[in-house]
Amino acid sequence: MSGAGRRILVVRNDKLGDFMLTCPAFALLRAALPGARIDALVQDYTAPMAARFGTIDGIVRDPGPGWRNTLALAKQLRAARYEAAVVLFSSTRIAIALWLAGIPLRLAPATKLAQIFFHRRIRQRRSRSEKPEHVYNRELAEACLAAIGVPLPPLPAPPCLRFSATERAATRRAFLARHELAEEARLLFVHPGHGGSAANLSVARYAELLRKLAPPPPWRVVITAGPGEEAQARDLAARIPELAPVVHVSREGLEAFARVLDLADLFISGSTGPLHIAGALDRPTAAFYTRRRSATALRWQTLNRPANRLAFCPPETAGEEEMTAIDLDAAAGAIRAAFMGASKDEV
Repeated sequence: MSGAGRRILVVRNDKLGDFMLTCPAFALLRAALPGARIDALVQDYTAPMAARFGTIDGIVRDPGPGWRNTLALAKQLRAARYEAAVVLFSSTRIAIALWLAGIPLRLAPATKLAQIFFHRRIRQRRSRSEKPEHVYNRELAEACLAAIGVPLPPLPAPPCLRFSATERAATRRAFLARHELAEEARLLFVHPGHGGSAANLSVARYAELLRKLAPPPPWRVVITAGPGEEAQARDLAARIPELAPVVHVSREGLEAFARVLDLADLFISGSTGPLHIAGALDRPTAAFYTRRRSATALRWQTLNRPANRLAFCPPETAGEEEMTAIDLDAAAGAIRAAFMGASKDEV
């Protein structure tokens, strides 16, 4: 079944990392309904990434809170004549807009007061964090397909997000020239900033980790920063002068930053949006998580292949957010063994 003529809206209008983990849900819907129109309702901030998914036909931008905005959104959605809305992140404001729009099939997690506005409520118990977030998202897409009588297709393999070889080569040439790096350089990206939703290693601990890794030539350390994170990045660079790091500050927008992250031979960070971009690109990642139930490595697992991801968290003997208890010697050893011995073409 091609799904020609069908119109599906998928809603995930919260943070960047959360949105990146919708990639398998969109991939599943596209594989099952190649001829359908599949749109995404997202924040302005995440819209550039939605535009790059390749499985999304159109973007509806969340106009934000306020009764007038809700009515305007409902009018816009009604005009689009969607057959179904799959709500991956539920809020009362969006639920009312979908209800007012008269979308015939509305699915969402069975949580929050907003669930009263949906026809199908899927009990997931996400607060228990028993599965990865991307699996919870995919289950809602599966429920939508079951509701409209479409069989489940095989799930496409990573990467969820990709740039062409030509695009990647052009980005690499420009990046190496901008930072005066040699053509043979292997790029170890470190992103010390984070959005604040989960604890992270301190700048001092990232410096300690990098000194323990002591990446040999042709490895080069690249410290990345998004808006408001430049001070952290330059502080980290100042602590490891012996590694001659370069600092890359994202100033050209989210899509340009994603193109740069696609160059990573290894990406190290806490649980944050850029980590999930790197994961969606199937780049090798090493990530530091808390053990707090809502922020575990399992719940916020990246989308790259298992062989391309490592995760570290505080031991059971320490507090669940006691990031200083993570054994950096062990982490450095695991990172070197997993990612720093292979040739450039093997990563």
